[in-house]
Amino acid sequence: MKSLIDIHVVLATQDDMQFWDEEAEDAADRLNEMLHYLYQQVDEDIPVPRLELMLQKVWENWHQDPHLIDSDVTELFDWVDHMLATWEDDDSDNLNHQPEP
Repeated sequence: MKSLIDIHVVLATQDDMQFWDEEAEDAADRLNEMLHYLYQQVDEDIPVPRLELMLQKVWENWHQDPHLIDSDVTELFDWVDHMLATWEDDDSDNLNHQPEP
């Protein structure tokens, strides 16, 4: 259930985006727009681990991506839509898989 995740805990701050130097505030705003959009687009009953993985994927793919600032919001939202449309159930299975000793 997505209501169990506080999206504000996941949002980027300027400190998180130091890679961007003077553009850190803009980069944080862009990344946060993507995170909010993802949160709005997923079903209310999405399993928490799956949503956590999706939020993590946005962070990992975009927090230092040079296209974050250059892309318009529509392009960033299209990327999120594509991720949602192609998300594999197998990704969530990785949460339950324990490596063998």
